[in-house]
Amino acid sequence: MNPLHLQLRDGTPVVIRALVPDDRASLAEAYRRVSDEARYNRFWTHTGEVIGDAMLDRILDQDPMRHVTWTVLDPTREFPPMGGASWWRNANRPEEAEISALVLDDDQRRGIGTLLLALMWLTAFRAGVKELVGYALVDNRQAADWMLDCGAAGTWDGYKLVFRWDLEDLDRLPETPRAAELAGWLAKLSPEFL
Repeated sequence: MNPLHLQLRDGTPVVIRALVPDDRASLAEAYRRVSDEARYNRFWTHTGEVIGDAMLDRILDQDPMRHVTWTVLDPTREFPPMGGASWWRNANRPEEAEISALVLDDDQRRGIGTLLLALMWLTAFRAGVKELVGYALVDNRQAADWMLDCGAAGTWDGYKLVFRWDLEDLDRLPETPRAAELAGWLAKLSPEFL
């Protein structure tokens, strides 16, 4: 699929596209640039500033039926990446896929995560996924609040927070600004993906 040119809610022009193998160095640099706290909240361990080759290989190994990773770029910046998201299909429950996202610290609270969620929703749905699942540590209130505001049903499994989106039921989206933004992105991007 060709890159898409969009605007964030603040008017910033962005390009969204799937990651490709040539993005390896940029992906490693983006990982280095996020704060220790952001890396911990995403990977649940103190990983340091260097992402390993195995993780880079895993993220860049795209298969539209099993795993995709997309990025949001600001083409006007010297270092364009703003964030990215992936989903991985559950091998034991193929109707389910785990979603993960990371937005660079300086680009948070600009709607990038919600745009990435819409992209993951549409690409997963196109692949036959019926449910996206996201996880957060109990003390990561920012991620938990965002997922709930975007319409996920949340539970606690005794260790982590588990959030689920039913991709076939847009009527379950709550009346929140984030859910309205998500619905807007889904409506705008649906013709490109479905």
